[in-house]
Amino acid sequence: MSLAIKDDEIDIVIGALCSDLTSFMNEWKSIFSRFHLIIVKDPDLKEELKIPDGFNLDVYQKPDIDRVVGSSTSVLFSGYSCGYFGYLVSRKKYIVSVDDDCLPARDNKGFLVDAISQHISNLANPATPFFFNTLYDPFSEGVDFVRGYPFSLRSGVKCALSCGLWLNLADHDAPTQALKPGQRNSRYVDAVMTVPARVLLPISGINIAFDREVVGPALVPALRLAGEGKFRWETMGDIWSGMCVKVVCDHLGLGVKSGLPYVWRNDRGDAIASLKKEWEGVKLMEEIVPFFQSVRLPLEATTAEDCIVEVANAVKEQLGSTDPLFDRAAKAMVDWVKLWKSVGSSSSSPGE
Repeated sequence: MSLAIKDDEIDIVIGALCSDLTSFMNEWKSIFSRFHLIIVKDPDLKEELKIPDGFNLDVYQKPDIDRVVGSSTSVLFSGYSCGYFGYLVSRKKYIVSVDDDCLPARDNKGFLVDAISQHISNLANPATPFFFNTLYDPFSEGVDFVRGYPFSLRSGVKCALSCGLWLNLADHDAPTQALKPGQRNSRYVDAVMTVPARVLLPISGINIAFDREVVGPALVPALRLAGEGKFRWETMGDIWSGMCVKVVCDHLGLGVKSGLPYVWRNDRGDAIASLKKEWEGVKLMEEIVPFFQSVRLPLEATTAEDCIVEVANAVKEQLGSTDPLFDRAAKAMVDWVKLWKSVGSSSSSPGE
């Protein structure tokens, strides 16, 4: 049974790492104009934001972050993590988040892709994590369950997270992009699939949507590399957050989808220059993935907040001794849950 999701139940969150958003906003205007937007300026960005008129939006800057969060937390909202502040202060049920270096894509027929509508369709329709449908998402138009799919599983489960993809500059790591500097993604695959239960995936924060009320606290800004930069391939925070939210979804019996919608991602940064910054994260993944593959949560953990605290405890116990970075991540996860309970769960906007 699909849900009816209204426009006023959705916030679009944009982390502004670029000061001039004029071109970005104008390219998205036909799609964004019917929604409320939250723009969070990277606290490290010195220039004033340039935002064109014609949008229903709220802008948050460093003074707002300091006022709402205070100084008694280990959670940092600089760089790409500034978007998580938007997740925190939103009061809508659903969040769609798109990076500020992305533009609307075009499909195989040349039509402009409404990424917001596709994300909402993914979230409105059930996911099928317990048995794989070989025709991908059986709830997509023109698709159904294949022969042999158990009828007892065809109602599916709630989809809590929709992970979109990218044309042009795909979300490779710095070593891959440096090795293949001219490689660009031109394949538009018209498909959505549910990621099977107990299967991890690298969730990119570039183009995602989620049910904030159900899994918002599980999208957590916790893991920060020592030399973290301002390009996606210099960070691992969204990958760590994605591991957390997938484990939480598996535990709570929720679904995660990957595929449509696509965005067009502009070329940005120098992969070779970024190698030194991200290499730490590339190595850490060899420890991070086995950890998340093995972690199991107690039955008593029935909310996303409960689950993240349990994962944080496991991180501290199992990974804390291997690298101080993991200890810091565990503390940030616990502090994030406290923030969510004090700020994110309020019915009123911060400052009211």
